[in-house]
Amino acid sequence: MPDEAGEARADVRERTARVVREGDATLRALGYPTSFLHDRFRFFDDTNEWRRLFAEVLGTFFLVLVASGSTMVNARFGDVSLAAQVTVPGLMVGAIILFMGSVSGAHLNPGVSLAFALRGDFPWRRVPLYVLAQAAGAALAPLLLLALVGRQGAAGLTLPGPGISTATAMWWEIVLSVGLVSTILGTSSGAQNVGPMAAIGVGSYIALAGLWAAPASGASMNVVRSLGPALVFNDWTAWWAYLVGPLAGSVIAVGFAWILRGPGGGFYGKRAAQGTLGWLWHPGPIKHTVPDSPEAAPPDNTETKPAGR
Repeated sequence: MPDEAGEARADVRERTARVVREGDATLRALGYPTSFLHDRFRFFDDTNEWRRLFAEVLGTFFLVLVASGSTMVNARFGDVSLAAQVTVPGLMVGAIILFMGSVSGAHLNPGVSLAFALRGDFPWRRVPLYVLAQAAGAALAPLLLLALVGRQGAAGLTLPGPGISTATAMWWEIVLSVGLVSTILGTSSGAQNVGPMAAIGVGSYIALAGLWAAPASGASMNVVRSLGPALVFNDWTAWWAYLVGPLAGSVIAVGFAWILRGPGGGFYGKRAAQGTLGWLWHPGPIKHTVPDSPEAAPPDNTETKPAGR
């Protein structure tokens, strides 16, 4: 009996190893790294959380730097047109998604973090620190601008346009934020997510919204983009419109996403919301082995180690 039990356990181990080998081979043929089976559920790994939070601080800093800086530089030196002022945030967001989206998901916006969490693509326990990181980046940018050019013009604040009440500005922000978050959730889904197309889609929407709606409400669509400069310059004009509007628009966009695509929490949505740090790639230098001969080269679409891609 002991021999039979040992043989049974050995048989189970052999069959398990065979399944893993066959699964790895199948996934390599589909273009996934060999660590996929072992790392599939590492979305909740906190090992690199500090890197994710730093990415949110840095990305939000650059976003607010160009959004507020374009208006302040124009007030100080001129020659920055209104079209340029409302386009540069979209271009910056596209660049940020490309250079650090895989680290943190490049939320840069509390409404986006809220929407991803409501969709089940992002863990709720990470939301508070993400929002704090975004707020820190949004406050650091106007501090730097204040040191570089001083307080100029409206100091980069988002304000209702002439004749626009605070309540009306809020409704503008709700509508614009619905479109922004719908674009983000859509380009994060499996059907629409095609690599850099997410950066192009989101960046283009921000620029488009600014081109036609900035004169009415400032086209903020981002709580920290508005309240960061308000905090630094202690100017709280119409502040609640830029708190309620983007958050309400984000919640409505989540409802629209459910109508369009059903519940979230799928593979592609999680990958877009949380990045792939520590899962599909790891920090550090590339460690691919250079084969000595063509015969020793790995098959096509195979990665010897998913490090620092």
